[in-house]
Amino acid sequence: MTKGDIINIVAEGTGLTKMETAAVIDGFLATISYALQTGDTVTIRGFGSFRTVHRKQRTSRNPKTGKVMEIPDRRAPVFRASIDLKRLVNKTEEYI
Repeated sequence: MTKGDIINIVAEGTGLTKMETAAVIDGFLATISYALQTGDTVTIRGFGSFRTVHRKQRTSRNPKTGKVMEIPDRRAPVFRASIDLKRLVNKTEEYI
């Protein structure tokens, strides 16, 4: 499913135009991105949480050339699904 698919489904379900829905979804994603950029955690109850984690500097090797390189410290975004989302994903078709 792509962002366009999500826009179409939400627009159909809410009665908003596709342009209005796209603006809402873009704003939602921009808000999450900004929160992660500033180090905040975003929690959506029943869905999951977005946060950043610190990745230490490490040494890596390019498998094609064999060249050793240093990968610097960095923050990485992570998503942790809620127990409700995990249960929903693991339900079989007959129980939905």
